[in-house]
Amino acid sequence: MKNLWQFIKFGIVGVSNTLISEGIYCVLVFFKVPYLLAYFIGFMVSVLNAYYWSNKYVFKADPGQGERVWWKVLLKTYAAYFWGFAVSSALLMFWIDFVELPQYMGGVADVFAGHGFSRFDAQFLGEALAAGINLLITVPMNYFVNKYWAYKN
Repeated sequence: MKNLWQFIKFGIVGVSNTLISEGIYCVLVFFKVPYLLAYFIGFMVSVLNAYYWSNKYVFKADPGQGERVWWKVLLKTYAAYFWGFAVSSALLMFWIDFVELPQYMGGVADVFAGHGFSRFDAQFLGEALAAGINLLITVPMNYFVNKYWAYKN
């Protein structure tokens, strides 16, 4: 039961991480920042959020464990999330450059344009969708790496 509650709390923190990283990513891509740079900036900010909430609420040190060294946990948190970032970046390149997902978003972009949202072009929508798809892989991966490595003394 403890692990289930911990996974639920990780999921709640993950939602905030996702909103932060995806929000930053979409805003930057919307303003034509290259998608990989936008993704990296969103990643860096969201991992700080993940570190704070995971350290404080999700993977709290047990009373008998002693104090964690904050900067070691922060570095381990970035390292743990880096694997998800690397996998997700590779998948972004796959979806955007190999599959060319944006080319399939023309009809959806036309609907947005018909309602006055012409800046939501096919390229933007494809890049946003690709980042969303990647979450299905990286969220569970990040949970296990954080649980069994980053927040272990």
